[in-house]
Amino acid sequence: MKLASRVASLQPSITLSITSKAKALKQQGVDIVSFGAGEPDFDTPDVIKEAAKKALDAGFTKYTPTAGIPELKKGIVEKLKKDNGLDYKETEILVSSGAKHSCANIVLTLCDRGDDLLIPAPYWVSYPEMARLAEANPVIIPTVEENNFLLTAAELEKSITPKSRLLILNSPSNPTGMMYDKKSLEEIAQVVLKHDLYVMSDEIYEKIVFDGKEHVSIASLGNEIKERTIVVNGFSKSYSMTGWRLGYAAGPEAIIKAANRMQDHTTSGANSITQKAGVEALALNEQVMDDMRKTFQKRRDLIVKRLNEMPGVSCLNPEGAFYVFPNISGLGMDSLTLADKLLDEAQVAVVPGVAFGSDANIRMSYATSEENITEGLNRLEQFINKK
Repeated sequence: MKLASRVASLQPSITLSITSKAKALKQQGVDIVSFGAGEPDFDTPDVIKEAAKKALDAGFTKYTPTAGIPELKKGIVEKLKKDNGLDYKETEILVSSGAKHSCANIVLTLCDRGDDLLIPAPYWVSYPEMARLAEANPVIIPTVEENNFLLTAAELEKSITPKSRLLILNSPSNPTGMMYDKKSLEEIAQVVLKHDLYVMSDEIYEKIVFDGKEHVSIASLGNEIKERTIVVNGFSKSYSMTGWRLGYAAGPEAIIKAANRMQDHTTSGANSITQKAGVEALALNEQVMDDMRKTFQKRRDLIVKRLNEMPGVSCLNPEGAFYVFPNISGLGMDSLTLADKLLDEAQVAVVPGVAFGSDANIRMSYATSEENITEGLNRLEQFINKK
């Protein structure tokens, strides 16, 4: 059977492979401690669930406008103004079925065959595959751990060619949890403007930041860079709504309208009931999210301390999200080998860093209880001490 080249070029997801293997072992009765989850372990707040129930009872179960219902778009505009200092019109907002869908929409809208999509590494696993779907070239820009795995303006400048079209920034980052400060973003913005690039700023973890740090959107640094930036965000992480599938993009009207046309012919609008729940989420008391953030920070402190006490392992202190990305090169094996051995011999599931573009690391999510974290770390330490 001959498949389309765009599908044949896609790489299998290592993260899904490890997750699938861990689930299969669990079904066989094996006690697996998993650090693989890319979603909060908190339930969706009750007020959001109630809004969905009301929408169902009111019969709000029909098609919606592709770009989103007016009250949700209005709420997103208000959120971007309040939280990020960004002024958008409702015509500059596109609601989609999750932030991943929003990212794919933007890549497919802006990147043509042969264009270069610039991706700092470590990166979220789906970015290079989105480039391939668009028949563009994923250009990976390595960063260094000594600089917290953050892209510098100089590294960006060296990677630009006449084919460069779009730069992806993810802050706070999946998988590293590190975050760009205002000064770094200003330097990157200068390079972007100099070379007429566009930026897709993936800000899905913006509300999960620690130690009093402030999330800064590159689009907030001035009108010039705002006109070259598409901000992507969603409800999955901040509101613990991963399964609801609701995200959005905000950017120049011409780009958003073009992405809307594409969405017209792929998915149409996001789930109607989910959109009503999203309206309620945007009105949610910030205290609910602050409580979740404090819990994540406590877990982060626990896991980072323990990892840095283990021989052959070192770990940066993440500034946001709910992942650590420890360096395991001192253990004498690559990340995929270590992940397989940990699952088979210690019953601990982690994600190999090679999936994110860094084979010297593994990704561990602390979106799980302190009890699970402690048990998993005990097993990891025992595994290392037996080597």
